[in-house]
Amino acid sequence: MNRKRQRRLARAGFTLFEMLIVIALIALLAGVAITNVDKIFGQNQETIARIFVNDTMKAPLTSYRIHMGSYPTTAQGLQALLTPPEGSSGKWKGPYLDTPGNKVPDDPWGRPYQYRYPGTKNPDRYDLFSLGPDGVESDDDIGNW
Repeated sequence: MNRKRQRRLARAGFTLFEMLIVIALIALLAGVAITNVDKIFGQNQETIARIFVNDTMKAPLTSYRIHMGSYPTTAQGLQALLTPPEGSSGKWKGPYLDTPGNKVPDDPWGRPYQYRYPGTKNPDRYDLFSLGPDGVESDDDIGNW
């Protein structure tokens, strides 16, 4: 009876070969994940930038336009949402943007968002965009157009 029990216990565990196969599969999956980490997190950064330019800034810029009569000029930039621009003559009711440090947030790549009014891509409105991962104005820019 003791022998039968010992044989059964010996079969219950994994063999060294099975353990090596599992370790090899885990290493393979980890290698694939590590090589694709840029693609995985890069898409998150693009989504964050897209939400910022299309949704997050829409209400503050619209409120500014309602109070001031037009969007901030290109020269005033997004800072006009945080501090009254020169010559606002009491119409400014901001700050229109609640941010830490009273600073306009940077894009996910650490660069300032670009703002133009009147816009070149949106002539009746403003252009608000991130220069994207390459940091250069090009086709990969993420904007409100």
